[in-house]
Amino acid sequence: MFRLDVQRLVAAAVREIGLASALLIAALGAMAFLAIADEVAEGETHALDLAVLRALRVEGRPEALVGPEWLHVAAVDVTALGSVAVLSLIILLAFALLASLRRWGEAVLLLGGALGGVSISQGLKAVFGRERPDLAYRAVEAVNASFPSGHAMLSAVVFLTLGVLTARFSDRRRVKVLAISAAVLLSLLVGASRVYLGVHWASDVLAGWSVGAAWAMICWLAAYLVRRRIKPSSASDAT
Repeated sequence: MFRLDVQRLVAAAVREIGLASALLIAALGAMAFLAIADEVAEGETHALDLAVLRALRVEGRPEALVGPEWLHVAAVDVTALGSVAVLSLIILLAFALLASLRRWGEAVLLLGGALGGVSISQGLKAVFGRERPDLAYRAVEAVNASFPSGHAMLSAVVFLTLGVLTARFSDRRRVKVLAISAAVLLSLLVGASRVYLGVHWASDVLAGWSVGAAWAMICWLAAYLVRRRIKPSSASDAT
């Protein structure tokens, strides 16, 4: 009996740490986005954004990326991971897997989070209407407004959500760490590739990461609260 109580206490502590961490990430992400958005609206980030963009180009040749040719090709491949087409495919496959396992709560969380992320991204782009870097800097095609970066935001939403869901399927800490770390790494690589390829300002990507992480955590918290109302908490809820 004592051992069982200890296990429950540990599980409860882990849940509380997970909740506190999610709340903290959501709050910090929202605050960071608002701070960046305020600076962008006032034009305070333009000098730094332009300096970063120029640092990634051969001096005097805005169309020439720094680095070897394989890096240019890799950046194009990586940036595709944050495209609507690729993310939609990933979501559909993950949704099908979760549905086959009858994990409907997780499936709805993933789909709802992604759809909400697209709506938020497009809404913010319409509000700010920021111009992208000059065509001379762009190594790939891009459409619609620049702020915030849709690739950075949506990759953060999708990959972080998948990372959290993957972590829930295992009790091993190393698996949880690997899942979350991989999600963060993919999001960072996608965002960085957008700046490197010249289709976004650095502040666009920072804002995308911030609001994407905040939205992913808000969705997770909402799903957790709904699950708690439907099903009493247990050790299996630990994240």
